[in-house]
Amino acid sequence: MYAVIKTGGKQYRVTEGQQLQVERLGEPGADVDLPAVLVVDGETVLSTPDQLANSSVSARVVDETRGPKINGFTYKNKSNQRRRWGHRQTLSTIEITGISAG
Repeated sequence: MYAVIKTGGKQYRVTEGQQLQVERLGEPGADVDLPAVLVVDGETVLSTPDQLANSSVSARVVDETRGPKINGFTYKNKSNQRRRWGHRQTLSTIEITGISAG
């Protein structure tokens, strides 16, 4: 059994017991319910909103880390206008504890 979940503007294919890194969800140790976009249980596929209304994917936040540094630089020609910027996304490592088909 696996499910496709949506969090942070991205979709992930998950199975029970799997760990993955997603954009920050909460403090470590917190339990989180994630909306399912698709649930596949053997031959049964749940994909319509009516079928997915009762399904859920539960997860536990295991750890919180920072992603890789992204460096940016903007430049405008002939005007001596320059700007350097950087960004590091905060990521949560979650463990999928259960997939309920409803």
